[in-house]
Amino acid sequence: MTAKDRLTEVHQLMENLKQDYPSEINSFLGFMGKAEGNPALSAAQKELINVALSVAAQCEWCIALHTKSAIEAGARRDEIMSAGFMAVIMHGGPALMYLVPLSKALDEFLPENTHG
Repeated sequence: MTAKDRLTEVHQLMENLKQDYPSEINSFLGFMGKAEGNPALSAAQKELINVALSVAAQCEWCIALHTKSAIEAGARRDEIMSAGFMAVIMHGGPALMYLVPLSKALDEFLPENTHG
């Protein structure tokens, strides 16, 4: 399954939840919007943190979502991989294995394979 496939699944899940559980998902999305709205960190910094947490949490859907969002916020490949390695430092060997989907997502969303 590709990172783009995972994003499609996330978007479908959100649509289903908005239809079937609007109160619950709208409460979550409202909280998320407030938490992400604080200007102390840039959008790219926040997404790099989210990438690291996604790797540590071993969530391939989160990795795909936040890798793409980090790229869209201006983060470079090396910054995103560095965030992944920070997760490995804090979470150990299991997080290291989740650099596989992180690398695949980067290759998919940044196919030029630049490392700068």
